Amino acid sequence: MREPAAARREQGYTEEEIAQMSTEELLLTYKTTGDVNLKWPLVMRYEGLIKNATLQIKGVYSSFAQVDDIVSEGILTLLGSIDKFDPEKGIKFETYVSKRIRGMVVDLARKQDWLPRNVRKRAKEIDRATTELYGTLGRFPTEAEIAARLEIPLAKYQKEAANLSLCNVLSLDALLDDREAGGGRFEASDQDLQGQPEAMLQEREAQQVLADGIRALRKNEQIVLSLYYEKNLHMKEIAQVMKVSEPRISQIHARAIQKLRVYMEQYMHGTEGSTSQKKRKRE
Repeated sequence: MREPAAARREQGYTEEEIAQMSTEELLLTYKTTGDVNLKWPLVMRYEGLIKNATLQIKGVYSSFAQVDDIVSEGILTLLGSIDKFDPEKGIKFETYVSKRIRGMVVDLARKQDWLPRNVRKRAKEIDRATTELYGTLGRFPTEAEIAARLEIPLAKYQKEAANLSLCNVLSLDALLDDREAGGGRFEASDQDLQGQPEAMLQEREAQQVLADGIRALRKNEQIVLSLYYEKNLHMKEIAQVMKVSEPRISQIHARAIQKLRVYMEQYMHGTEGSTSQKKRKRE
């Protein structure tokens, strides 16, 4: 890797010199010098990343805000992330900031409280039916079983479940935020938890439990989550990859998130169910 320009000079940089720097070099130069004149050009290099992450998440959350509004919040998030990012930790900046942007959009959705009352009511009914069936069956109920419990056609349930993706994502996010000890967002990285060994341990334990939950999902659910959260594909792109309709991908995503929420509730509330908990009890 080339020595950052910051190590070679202490004077300011011209627009031409900044333009000739690679994005990685520009980031390292800013981190080394703290030159505020480099910060905005760096943010603009990642504007496409913000828009892509925004559009990707907006596909799941339907339409609760203008894209431009979310992008503006994303830029503020990026500005803060640049200062907090530590390149020596071995984490790619794109990965680091993408998680922060996703968290920002979730927070924005929660603050706006945009869901209509009837939609929120329906979400609670589905959640209650799912929880009751889970307790009765000892496993996560099928879509057909939930639909029967609600006394509605399967197709109608699948459509409603897909439309309620945001409810499940927000409830999962809220559950992870409400951990008694350690605090902080579930998506916080080790960089965010430096100097907090207990919080870092709890964060890693929660991540392991979530990983267990993901492994317990069906194969198609795992694929959708992987393509969406790891490969950062939009729902339409995932539909093309898996050769099914976009609404069906939304249904699969919604069900996977719902399962993970139930799985994490067991862990958070100290009930039976997660592999990690059972292992700890045996030990």
